[in-house]
Amino acid sequence: MVAILSAQNFADTPSWLAALTTDFTAPQIDVISRACELAEPLYAGQAELTGTPLMQHALGAAAILIGMNMDFETIAATILHAVPEYLGDWNEVIESDFGTNIKSLVEGISRLEQIRQFREIRSLNKTAEDTQQIDVLRKMLLAMVSDIRVVLIKLAERTQTLRCLSGASPDHQKLIAQETQSLFAPLANRLGVWQIKWELEDLSVRYLDPELYKKVAKLLDERRVDRERYIDDVVQQLKQALAEAGIPADVTGRPKHIYSIINKMKRKHLEFSELYDVRAVRILVGDIQNCYTTLGLVHQLWQPIASEYDDYIALPKSNNYRSLHTAVTGPRGQAFEVQIRTREMHQHSELGVAAHWRYKEGGKTDAKLDQKIVWLRQILEWKDDLTDRGDLQEQFRDENHLSGHPNDLFHDQVYVLTPQGKVIDLPKGATPVDFAYMLHTDLGHRTRGAKVNGAIVPLNYKLQNGQRVEILTTKLGAPSRDWLNPSLGFLQGARARAKVRAWFKNQNHDESVAQGRIQLDRELHRHGVTSVNQEKLAQRLHYNKLDDLLAAIGRNEITQRRIAVALQAELPNKVIAIAKPVFRPAAEHRSPTGILIEGVGNLMTRSAKCCNPAPPDVIVAYVTRDRGITIHRQDCAFALRLTANSRDRLLSARWSEK
Repeated sequence: MVAILSAQNFADTPSWLAALTTDFTAPQIDVISRACELAEPLYAGQAELTGTPLMQHALGAAAILIGMNMDFETIAATILHAVPEYLGDWNEVIESDFGTNIKSLVEGISRLEQIRQFREIRSLNKTAEDTQQIDVLRKMLLAMVSDIRVVLIKLAERTQTLRCLSGASPDHQKLIAQETQSLFAPLANRLGVWQIKWELEDLSVRYLDPELYKKVAKLLDERRVDRERYIDDVVQQLKQALAEAGIPADVTGRPKHIYSIINKMKRKHLEFSELYDVRAVRILVGDIQNCYTTLGLVHQLWQPIASEYDDYIALPKSNNYRSLHTAVTGPRGQAFEVQIRTREMHQHSELGVAAHWRYKEGGKTDAKLDQKIVWLRQILEWKDDLTDRGDLQEQFRDENHLSGHPNDLFHDQVYVLTPQGKVIDLPKGATPVDFAYMLHTDLGHRTRGAKVNGAIVPLNYKLQNGQRVEILTTKLGAPSRDWLNPSLGFLQGARARAKVRAWFKNQNHDESVAQGRIQLDRELHRHGVTSVNQEKLAQRLHYNKLDDLLAAIGRNEITQRRIAVALQAELPNKVIAIAKPVFRPAAEHRSPTGILIEGVGNLMTRSAKCCNPAPPDVIVAYVTRDRGITIHRQDCAFALRLTANSRDRLLSARWSEK
């Protein structure tokens, strides 16, 4: 790993480039050098919002990625990340000079930069809606990139911004810190990019809660480097003791960073003196028996703190997390935590349903998201296993083949923005009409046009990730029946389609109610019913309100027989004449349609696709609500499973003589 920590360590770009000789080949350094040559004159006189010169900011972000063992394409793209803002034909220039891969990376970064929603995460006390919106935004960020390196570049760039954030105005400091804590640090956490995650969290809390940050930093009473040295000494002692006991184990340690300490103090309402995991060690062994053997060995080495022992192997957490946790008083009287688990438990904790990132964030389970995060983590783990950066380049380029997963993340959803910056998730293939109905039913009804990223598009345009959508409306409007035509592609979502259908169904509602009242009064008079609770009658016919029943009667959706049956049930002491279906013998004449319905041969009919009746099948006719009369075989499953109410719409039918 290269020793570069930031671009500030170097006087100029040539000295920065000179430090790359041990990490990249000469041809690779040449590509990075040419990226600097293109970017430097464009960035001249430009500064990042922290006041840092833009070229220095780009080199600092690239240095972070070099420290992560990233490939030369990623480093070049990071240096070129702001070129689209200052070069009109940047797309053609970068592809011509650097190739398709680097151009795609820069293009991905440019798309992310267009999401101004990042700048609008201001609330420190988020509502449930705010939290959901931020989670959708994280998904959108991942969905917008086809190469995970784009996300890593964005994380590195944000880390570099926070390192220099003291140069920004107080308002910008809080805004950037909140944005980082809400969006970018959780992304780094989910992807397992721990070093960036810890730095993002610590630097963000430094500006969001400066007083508490200073207090905790002072209470730690030692520099982080001293805490790291302390942990290294403990790890070495454990490794030696485990080796002597013949227990194969992986031992790692970490000093808890300030953000985690503050978060735990707030979450559990603890004082700093009550924390025992400011320093922590993790031990991975082969089986459960060795877990308990190792626990005994740790307690032999150092005095255990009795109140800090938890056995999550015998009693797993609700998310099936399993591990042994203990705290001991270690060298120099300083307490630290020890976690002991099998490698299988660790894999399950980090990548399984008990994923550590999900536990830390406390979010709801999302199986699809979990699966994709596991895939991304596996890609990054492969990166760490590769020592040659050329191999790394090929691995990222062919990640789809290696992972066995589609490269298109979240391929079943599309994430778009409202003009105000709110993220809306829609089914893949959604249109502006779907978008309008997702926002509000009335907005959907009044939709007459749409703009995507400021340009007019047709209403059946397929929306893409990250686009900003604006709906053009009329003051008074109604949906078009064309929107319900699947072949025209106006609607993708079932929710929007149902709203359009409901609109047409409810048209002329008042007129239908009035007509239905007349018909119901006529039926009551015909049966000699002078008093009946009509609200209960509506409920008996499965309508919540009387007006809904009256509208259905007015639209001829309720037969006289159904009304009679409901009246008989509502008035059991009164005899109601319930008419039975009358099947008149068909006249012996020819029918132009080839089918006689109740003796009538000139009705328009259609054959049911479910049974495809044909002579000499025994058939029946069914009166649909909106498609006329459909002919079924008498033994068709559809006809056999009709409810009693629906069977009133069956008519006798037979083939006419030829």
